[in-house]
Amino acid sequence: MTHPDAPGPAPDLTLDGTGLLCVTLLLRLREEIEGAAPGTVVHVIATDPAAPLDLPAWCHMTGHAYLGPVPGAERPVYALRLAADALPTRADAPWHPATP
Repeated sequence: MTHPDAPGPAPDLTLDGTGLLCVTLLLRLREEIEGAAPGTVVHVIATDPAAPLDLPAWCHMTGHAYLGPVPGAERPVYALRLAADALPTRADAPWHPATP
């Protein structure tokens, strides 16, 4: 069992979303993870107060694993692990699933 304050897995990618609203953050996140391998751990620095709600919801919708806040970070950082079978989102609206 891991300690609740133990750091999570080291990031393979880090996205600095400081100052971005979640819509822009999700667009940038989708761009950053394009072509990244399944299992890649991504740390997202996010100062938008909605990020603790929006990032887990986006991960749930797409199938990526939300790993939670990263303890001990100077700024708010959230971790996720990319899934092999993630569902795409709309190009103009990353909070909506892509329609075939």
